[in-house]
Amino acid sequence: MISVTFIRHGESEDNSRGVWAGWKDSPLSALGRKQAQAVGEAFSGVKLDYIYASTLLRAYATGQAVCDAQPSPKPPFTANPNLREQHFGIAEGHPWVELAPDQTEEEMMAMNMFPPLSSHSAKFSGGESIDDLARRAEEAARECVLPHVLEDGVHVAIASHGYCISELIAALLRLDPDGRRNVSHRGLLNTAWTRVVISVKGSHTGPVDPANPPPLTVRVTHVNQFDHLDTISSFVEDEEGTQAAARTFFGGGSIKPAAAPEP
Repeated sequence: MISVTFIRHGESEDNSRGVWAGWKDSPLSALGRKQAQAVGEAFSGVKLDYIYASTLLRAYATGQAVCDAQPSPKPPFTANPNLREQHFGIAEGHPWVELAPDQTEEEMMAMNMFPPLSSHSAKFSGGESIDDLARRAEEAARECVLPHVLEDGVHVAIASHGYCISELIAALLRLDPDGRRNVSHRGLLNTAWTRVVISVKGSHTGPVDPANPPPLTVRVTHVNQFDHLDTISSFVEDEEGTQAAARTFFGGGSIKPAAAPEP
């Protein structure tokens, strides 16, 4: 059995502005650097065997903070572009807005206003849909998780982004014939962590082919854990209206409440 801990990046400068970020490479804000240091310290007493991070600055710096806090010898730290957030195309750098009741998505985008897209197949010009992201997350799972499933007792940490993390977990659950697939794991706070434990079902000999893995048992054990932020008074998201909705959205959430996580 292995453990995989997914860590959302610290607050970025774009998070604080409520703009579409995606692949726009915004660094951590001053608060985000404090959050990254706090999550690194929280895991300093937890042995991590491998650390992976998105190549985008906000997640890479968060993963680096976790790696820096590990005792020597440090675990391998690998950047992987498939761990990047959903690409929002022409919307990136523009403010996130809620859909106006008297306008269509097309009408708003024509005015350089970009509300959340209404389906998993929809995308902004030049960007990715959720369906595209899901396929990329499957590739990331093959590269960062599946090569380790026979390394019993190994702990993998992955620093990524709200939507990408939710799709990574969904990709892993699809490899479990008995796994729950109708549960949302979105809406993560900055540097909150979520964990899954994975084992191979039944007996298996020889190496695991990441392109064709055996059936797995995948169990979500922790969701959106952020006790390490208790000493950072300004992390509480108490804004009202659009800014609060934007923060929820970029955490991988939605305007409507997500389903309760599995126990």
